[in-house]
Amino acid sequence: MIIDIHGHYTTEPSALRVFRDQQLAALVDGTRRASVRLPEIGDEELVTSVQPQIRLQTERGGDLTLFSPRASGMAHHVGSAEVSAEWTRVSNDLIHRICTLLPDNFAPVGQLPQFPGRDPAECVPELRRLVEELGFVGVNLNPDPSGGHWQGPPITDRSWYPLFEAMSELEVPAMIHVSSSCNPNFHATGAHYINADTTVFMQLIQGDLFRDFPTLKFVIPHGGGAVPYHWGRYRGLAQEMKRPLLADHLMGNVFFDTCVYHLPGIELLATVIPEDNILFASEMLGAVKGVDPQTGHHFDDTKRYVDQLDFLNPAARHKIFEGNARRVYPRLDRRLEQSGHPADTRGAGGYARAS
Repeated sequence: MIIDIHGHYTTEPSALRVFRDQQLAALVDGTRRASVRLPEIGDEELVTSVQPQIRLQTERGGDLTLFSPRASGMAHHVGSAEVSAEWTRVSNDLIHRICTLLPDNFAPVGQLPQFPGRDPAECVPELRRLVEELGFVGVNLNPDPSGGHWQGPPITDRSWYPLFEAMSELEVPAMIHVSSSCNPNFHATGAHYINADTTVFMQLIQGDLFRDFPTLKFVIPHGGGAVPYHWGRYRGLAQEMKRPLLADHLMGNVFFDTCVYHLPGIELLATVIPEDNILFASEMLGAVKGVDPQTGHHFDDTKRYVDQLDFLNPAARHKIFEGNARRVYPRLDRRLEQSGHPADTRGAGGYARAS
């Protein structure tokens, strides 16, 4: 089974965009607030809207995509905390409907109602609603709700702990994923996303988060930002700071996806990072949708790159494509079991190239 753990709803119906425009306009004109509501979107329209994802999923050999709202659309820095909460609920409800209508293609991952300066604990009620009422298997967590200004404390700060306690209790991992950038110094997908991935990994080195939350799991997307490419730097910094070996300090809780859009990048990722810590993903449909003129194939057809890694044995390939996803997302594993996909009994091996 091929599980893509990183997909976004980037083909939303126009009615959702109209609602968002009206919602934000109402912040300026308070008299319009009562008229702001989501227009009715029928099931057929929702199914039609994700046909591009389903077509590419089929053409590229995928089976199931973990599906969440558009990352740049989360825009936690826009509006107010109340607007963020309403927008989050509307966005998550649409994801729930799509995954209910098409359970063989999609499993739900939600966004959280974050806002700059607000207590992360305020996200816990929506987290519980997603998991306990709607059956979501994971969430996206924005380490910088300010949109590129990094005004809040690091992710290891104790202000995050109530949210992490709930995530641990509910067995829900988080993908570390910022949203759009309001800082002109940082292009959203080319700089802000990669900066955030790298920044969070360094914060985790500096802290002791997983001592307090030994079962908490984070997926760092986009291949881990700069982390695999500079693995020696992070090992060296950890050593200078008298931190434990990365294998002991982080790699039982931190995982990387394969949203890297060329073969040499995937080769490096799979050479440096243990196979137990790599989860297949494409970000489809995401930041890079064009055709690579050097290969004639789409940049984001990431399965092609993994397929070309001849140093992976069948067990390692299974982990990357399916086994690791089911282990990191236990609610996904149970969801698959209930739908007729037996529990993965091959488990995680002792492979540990990185240290």
